[in-house]
Amino acid sequence: MRALRVLSAALLALGLAAAPAAADSSPSPGESEDTGAPTRAGTSFRTATEVEQGQAATARASTGDYLYWSFPADAGRRPTVHATVKLPESHAAETWQIDVYDGLRRRQACQYGAQTRTAGANAPSVELDCVLRTVRAWSEPWANDPLPGTYYVRLTALRLSTADLGQAVETELRVESKDMGGAAAVDGALSEPLMPGIATRADKDEEEDPAVLADLEPEDGWTSGWWSDRWIWTAAGGVLAALAGVAGYRLTRGSGRPPGAPPHV
Repeated sequence: MRALRVLSAALLALGLAAAPAAADSSPSPGESEDTGAPTRAGTSFRTATEVEQGQAATARASTGDYLYWSFPADAGRRPTVHATVKLPESHAAETWQIDVYDGLRRRQACQYGAQTRTAGANAPSVELDCVLRTVRAWSEPWANDPLPGTYYVRLTALRLSTADLGQAVETELRVESKDMGGAAAVDGALSEPLMPGIATRADKDEEEDPAVLADLEPEDGWTSGWWSDRWIWTAAGGVLAALAGVAGYRLTRGSGRPPGAPPHV
């Protein structure tokens, strides 16, 4: 009996020692200099971590993982997604890619930027960029135009060697947008922005991030509507056209009598 107890204790100690090796490979919290910025990433559309524009979201993961974030984008703005992946000291050539999807899970093409980039062997990091098209306030049902609402970012490695699979990496994501002004305005507007069904948000009272309805929106709120600075330029153009018409009339009218006509008696 004593020998059986000693054997059981030895097996228990061996199991506890091997436990860290079998830890969950899901993305773990990273380090972020931006206070309040997310320090983890989701692993699917349903668990995408919400990121406000201008924040530097970080996450620690393994090569081969799919990392998901979400952010709001309003009409008249052109979002830009920057991603940086810090690679391990020793590795073979790796190809990384970021993909952006709208609230309807439609993949949005990048207007320009390095959406896919290959890091050479032992390169310290790889940087990716994706500049989307300007978000429209309204679009035809058959079109694939970007519409206001929540967008998803997916970051993953496309091609890597078997030896590099599972190596630890650190990622950083930043989303910014530029106001394109009235030149990008269109007639009409959505009654509601395209919002996802579920996202995750950190809760200090919960050990795990609960899945909730996403309500992240731009800092100034959703501004999709009929008003834009295009109306100011239209009104200014109308006033200038009226003044030009009056000036032209006075210039060509003259005295109102043809040359050589006798004076009035």
